[in-house]
Amino acid sequence: MKSLVSVMAATALLAGTIAGCGGNASNNAASTSGESTATEAAEGTASEGAASGATFKIGSIGPLTGGAAAYGLAVVNSVELAVNEINANGGINGYQVEMKGEDDELNAEKSVNAYNTLKDWGMQFLVGSTTSACSLAVSENTHEDNMFQLTPSASAADCVNYDNVFRVCFSDPNQGLASAQYIGSHKLASKVAIIYDSSDVYSSGIYQTFAQEAPNQGFEVVSAEAFTADSKTDFSVQLQKAKDAGAELLFLPIYYTEASLILTQANTMGFAPIFFGVDGMDGILTVENFDTSLAEGLMLLTPFAADATDDLTVNYVKNYQEKYGETPNQFGADAYDAVYIIKQCLEEAGATPDMSVSDLCEAVKGTIVKITASGLTSETMTWDASGEPNKEPKAVVIKDGAYVTAE
Repeated sequence: MKSLVSVMAATALLAGTIAGCGGNASNNAASTSGESTATEAAEGTASEGAASGATFKIGSIGPLTGGAAAYGLAVVNSVELAVNEINANGGINGYQVEMKGEDDELNAEKSVNAYNTLKDWGMQFLVGSTTSACSLAVSENTHEDNMFQLTPSASAADCVNYDNVFRVCFSDPNQGLASAQYIGSHKLASKVAIIYDSSDVYSSGIYQTFAQEAPNQGFEVVSAEAFTADSKTDFSVQLQKAKDAGAELLFLPIYYTEASLILTQANTMGFAPIFFGVDGMDGILTVENFDTSLAEGLMLLTPFAADATDDLTVNYVKNYQEKYGETPNQFGADAYDAVYIIKQCLEEAGATPDMSVSDLCEAVKGTIVKITASGLTSETMTWDASGEPNKEPKAVVIKDGAYVTAE
């Protein structure tokens, strides 16, 4: 793992190029629905700047080591993949792009340290942080510096409180609402139990809106039990209450590490409801020593399915597998889209890398609320000044050890 991180850090210093998605700009994520070109003056400046070696610099932060590494690695790898594709296709406004990824180990203080490291490197835009608590901490700094921050996956409601912070993923409230509506509209169960992490803003935020929406969807929440960061290894009490209440579906708005323990312990108890999670569940098939057969039939609400057959997804998954040796998850897809969204905004604004961080932030803030982007996680994405995306939800199910689109 340390070797991988070192390689990533080293390659970040190069304006590397690899074969992209067919080399065709129309196949790339976040393509415009009405592209505009920069002015002739801006193009001239870009040509001069590119010749002098000026580059745009994108930083990314996530847990590259530890129990949530499946999230952070997917994000940083996908940023690198997108940047290399963009460079191979001429860059942004004629300029090449550099990227650098930093490890925060799922720790808010270390995420701030990572931000400062990237700032010293010359970062102009941040794709991150990957998780909610870390992104909240870092946003205090990006706000003070007026740096544009586009988090691919930090879903807590407060993550986009500042006007310089936007996100690609759904917010926690929206995930809870959409999950309840999906379960209700598909009549998956009449009795639902919930196990959530009350010490985590991500988990508790999803739980709250899910529980509020449940009465409107024709099912009953028969058990809602919490755990905390200090008690996340033994779930026998929570599972027994769900089982005794006759739960047909167990909603798990939690991360995949704890979910793998819950599925394992439920199996030993002979408790086999439908398991339903959200984007934090993505990664459960990669947990070391976890019997992945226990996840067969597990459903999760996510905007990305690696088995999708559209050209963009097929090419992304193929290129990711060839470069990193594994199938990308939703976190990676959101990060890949994030880079192309920034590209689209910079091209719309005719921005150049010699602009100040603050001026670049204002340029992107002004254009992101006007564009319509198309990417891996949605064919149509728009934003308003709240920082929240407008996009359609999707669900996947684990079948034969792989994620497939739910019918």
